[in-house]
Amino acid sequence: MTSEPEDTALVDHPLEVLTEAGLTRPQSPLDRVRTLLHRYPALSPAVVLIISLIVFGLLNDRFLSTANLSLVVQQVAVIGALAIGQTLIVLTAGIDLSVGAAMILSTLVAAGVATDHGWPGPLALLAALVIGVATGVINGVLVTRLNLPPFIVTLGTLNVFTAVALLYSDAATTRGIEMPGLLTWTGKSFDVAGAQITYGVVLMILLYISVAFALSQTSWGRHVYAVGDDAESARLSGIHVTRVILSVYVTAGALFAAAGWILMGRVNAASPNAGVDANLDSITAVVIGGTSLFGGRGALWGSLIGALIVGVFRNGLSLAGLDVLYQTLAVGVLVIIAVSVDQWIRKARA
Repeated sequence: MTSEPEDTALVDHPLEVLTEAGLTRPQSPLDRVRTLLHRYPALSPAVVLIISLIVFGLLNDRFLSTANLSLVVQQVAVIGALAIGQTLIVLTAGIDLSVGAAMILSTLVAAGVATDHGWPGPLALLAALVIGVATGVINGVLVTRLNLPPFIVTLGTLNVFTAVALLYSDAATTRGIEMPGLLTWTGKSFDVAGAQITYGVVLMILLYISVAFALSQTSWGRHVYAVGDDAESARLSGIHVTRVILSVYVTAGALFAAAGWILMGRVNAASPNAGVDANLDSITAVVIGGTSLFGGRGALWGSLIGALIVGVFRNGLSLAGLDVLYQTLAVGVLVIIAVSVDQWIRKARA
């Protein structure tokens, strides 16, 4: 590829860039920062998170309290789990706008089969997992077999999954007291140095560890990055691109179902109105976390940091007394800034 000499130059000479004549010249400070952020995608969100914690801590004394920070982590568990699946899809240069609908559909089915048909908790969770995988299969097949843009596909399935969820549940909420205890088990907590940590948070962390291992230590993970970076080159190198993309959507669907389990524990119910900000927040977490919307670049742990940033902003603005609309406005601004920074970082490869 024509970009290989330039990329090699950036790696071999981190403080220099190649000129057209093949000579090197010192990089400017901004070029050095851009190259550093390109090489370590999770660095930028980590800095933003630290600054956010300091700023909101100065604005409100309660913000950095153990009780409040543990609340932030609990709130982030759902978005963090969704961001894992969203990251996988974005790494392949796709996007999923149906994450919230897929999650809600899986929770309503789990609650429905448990309360209406008497299924035990484990079988109800299995039903939720099947629904999550099914939504991933539908999205994946439409993207890979019909060659439709992921944005259009998932925009359509967002409405389809939402409608199915409402029809199945009659738009009714099932309270936790009506469901088997296993379905809301993720909402139970235990004490760690004065902080209340829910099992939903533990599940989210275990999911991150598992998927991060798969991305970094398996051929499947390397193929995911290769497909996102350049699908045609990946195909020419022998990678089954269609199979990789389909596997990503299926895996993401299962992760969305897991996020639904965490959500049921969080709100102690299965509600068609829960997780209304899931789509925006999951995309925001991924983009802020340093994963490029153009695919092929990003770190899963960056998405976790991105989810924490979203949680910190929502919580900090809430403590400041701002309406939820302003919180949504702030998250939207974060997305625009993150995408702009991503475009700037991409120039490190040009």
